[in-house]
Amino acid sequence: MVKRCLIILFVALLSLLFACSKNGNEQEQSNMESMDMAATESEIGVEERSYTGENTSENKVQDSQEDTATTAEEKKIIESDRKIMYSAHLNIEVPLLEKAITDIQAKAENFGGYIVDSTMQGEYDERSASGHITARIPQEKFHEFIEIVEEGSRVRERSISGQDVTEEYVDLESRLSSKRAVEERLLDFLEQAEKTEDLLKISGDLAKVQEEIERITGRMKYLQNKVDLATVTIYIQENDTSLSEIGEGDLDTWGKTKQQFLKSINFLITAASSLFVFFIGNLPILFLIGIIASVVIFIVRKQKKKDN
Repeated sequence: MVKRCLIILFVALLSLLFACSKNGNEQEQSNMESMDMAATESEIGVEERSYTGENTSENKVQDSQEDTATTAEEKKIIESDRKIMYSAHLNIEVPLLEKAITDIQAKAENFGGYIVDSTMQGEYDERSASGHITARIPQEKFHEFIEIVEEGSRVRERSISGQDVTEEYVDLESRLSSKRAVEERLLDFLEQAEKTEDLLKISGDLAKVQEEIERITGRMKYLQNKVDLATVTIYIQENDTSLSEIGEGDLDTWGKTKQQFLKSINFLITAASSLFVFFIGNLPILFLIGIIASVVIFIVRKQKKKDN
């Protein structure tokens, strides 16, 4: 009897263990199936998700910009392709201001450049005439133009500077390429969009990208123009030809003779100029004095005739 009870108990335990094991497997299998279904639904949702919600064009633009970021190889600068903006400032003295300005303008045109602005001021307050010219000259003719301008003049000041904008230009090219790619993707999305909300969103993003493209291309054109044409600013002073500039240092006999000769000429010119200014400037007074003198002489002569 006892042995029979033990056998029945043992069979019951085995049945219970088998049932628990089966339930555990079914639960695990159910969990696996749930996870597979969730993953499948997620994949389907990603594939079928339209141009709304989190998957906006702004995120696509950001992703594209990150994917097309400038690499180290693109940043590598080749010496032959360097872009440098040159500028020069000259301060010169010339014998004749008007002739110098005309010559510089002609030289700039001959070199394929042009004059940005030109001013000229006459003598005033004992100061000699002066002028100012700003010219744009092709970079390959830049140094030659400066040398020609300095010929026949006294250079009081000269400065030449250059600004390397190669890195900025390369960066702009990379950004432009990135924006072009984003523009193409947005155009594709615009053709495929069916909802009005998507069309409005894509159109807004496309307008922003195109505006950035215009800004980048404008900056690139500005830099390229500055690189192609150097800027030369020239301040011109007419020489003061007064004899006060003649030095009193050690001169030979011939030098002293020329100096004395020039001083004599200057004295005669000054005296003649002073007499001319005196007579012309005081002509009304001299005319009045002449009339009075004529009247006095006439009266004196008339009186003499009466006495005789």
